[in-house]
Amino acid sequence: MFDSSGAAGLLKEGSRHYSGLEEAMLRNIEAVQGLSKMTKTALGPHGMNKMVINHLEKLFVTSDAHTIIQESDVHHPAAKMVAQAAKMQENEAGDNTNLLLIIVGELMLQAAGLINMGLHPSEILIGYEKASAKTLALLDDLVCYKMQNPRNHDELQSCIRSVIASKQFGLEDHLSNLITKACIFAMPKDPNRFNTDNIRV
Repeated sequence: MFDSSGAAGLLKEGSRHYSGLEEAMLRNIEAVQGLSKMTKTALGPHGMNKMVINHLEKLFVTSDAHTIIQESDVHHPAAKMVAQAAKMQENEAGDNTNLLLIIVGELMLQAAGLINMGLHPSEILIGYEKASAKTLALLDDLVCYKMQNPRNHDELQSCIRSVIASKQFGLEDHLSNLITKACIFAMPKDPNRFNTDNIRV
């Protein structure tokens, strides 16, 4: 015989029980949006630093979304999945983890609105898959600049400058010049074969 607490009485203390697909979906969306909001204010040259204390009581003060996510102890299954996506983004491209988290947060916000309108999650998923295919088809035509020779100082500096400006606004001209010289000096004959593990700070 179950008491009034139902299935929650079978689970360990602190567990939560949600009934119905819609309620569970909205709780997952809330968790992902929480992760997105946590890192959103750290984006850009005027982004705020976050103070993160990890499980070893070590303090980090950073605006890097990857570090924030990596050192935060994320347990929620949906949020953990997004944290893994951010980790993959960092491994593949080395940047734009914050942008990824913001886009995911906005997609979840739109999905919540569609669920409240009565759409089934599978229909929303089909729509997102179509949008993804369309985006990938348009992406190659949206290239605004392509670097021809990575060993050319001016070409490489113009690419590095915008990256430096997002972290050190006002010093980007001086720093990008120094970094460009260091990159050309360390670059192998085939730049595509460069191993990032060779970099030491």
